Amino acid sequence: MSMTQEEIDALLQGAQGSAGSDSATIMAAEAPLMNIDSPEFGEIDMPSQIPLGAQASGGILSPLDPKLDLLYDLQLMVSIELGRTNMLIRDIVRLGRGSVIEFDKLVSEPVDVLVNGKKVAEGEVVVIDKHFGIRITSLVDPTDRLRSLKK
Repeated sequence: MSMTQEEIDALLQGAQGSAGSDSATIMAAEAPLMNIDSPEFGEIDMPSQIPLGAQASGGILSPLDPKLDLLYDLQLMVSIELGRTNMLIRDIVRLGRGSVIEFDKLVSEPVDVLVNGKKVAEGEVVVIDKHFGIRITSLVDPTDRLRSLKK
């Protein structure tokens, strides 16, 4: 099931109780009915600097809020950005096997974790057996994440 950014925004507005959301009403009428089992969650350690009550009272929904159940089964593109660089077309055309591209970040700097092209966290690269992984070291503030969705 794939949704556009506008459909996700409409769902979020409907979940926050905004009255008069025509796009959410239209989407609900078009969406086929599905049986979705409620997810089961274990204990979640919330950061001590952001108490759960403060999130709910500040207008941000808790991740466990039942109003967000429709969003839990959505698949989003998650990517890791090691760094960026600008190159001339002539240099890009000359790239071949064994070419090295230098990025703007140092090896010791954290990598960015992007969800649908928006930065949500930073982490460090780890190796598990023969696979790469990312250990999350810091999250972007939830209010900043919601603001970036509206852009």
